[in-house]
Amino acid sequence: MTRISFLLIPLALALAACAPAPVAPTIGADGRPLPKVYRINSADEARVEFRMLDAVNALRDASGVPALQMNAALNAAAATHSRDMSVQNRPWHFGSDGSSPIERVQRVGYIGIMLGENISETYETELETLAAWMETPATRDVILDENGRDLGFAWFQESSGKIWWTLIVGGNSVSTQAVGFGS
Repeated sequence: MTRISFLLIPLALALAACAPAPVAPTIGADGRPLPKVYRINSADEARVEFRMLDAVNALRDASGVPALQMNAALNAAAATHSRDMSVQNRPWHFGSDGSSPIERVQRVGYIGIMLGENISETYETELETLAAWMETPATRDVILDENGRDLGFAWFQESSGKIWWTLIVGGNSVSTQAVGFGS
């Protein structure tokens, strides 16, 4: 038994020496680490969608506003717009055909009122994107609109890893604020 220990200890040390050294993050021109590509595979799609719904509802609960429910029609409008932003290669609220968020929501047959749309072009996760939206009053107001009842959320990921996120909030009535479009 002792001989085996004497043989295994040097072998374990030799194997430990072969382990790769930790890689330092690549630093960008601004001195901050460059983002890692966040890949979403087909097995993760439902988890990403419901992770966003749960996070949005936790924020809404903390603000004292009703929870949202996922809406298939709003998801379809969000998915269409995410792909279209990628085709246009710019994050903005209008479709390549000139359509507005309100028109896209009507096209998919949503029977409520579109209260707001948030968009993003990033390599970040859905929760990092939500955190960024919560830092800006216009996009935060879309997420926390007290008249919101329905959520549409989708993305399109390019082969490079860039993700185009779209979040749409709909409800039964127009809020006291104008319909908002967050970035």
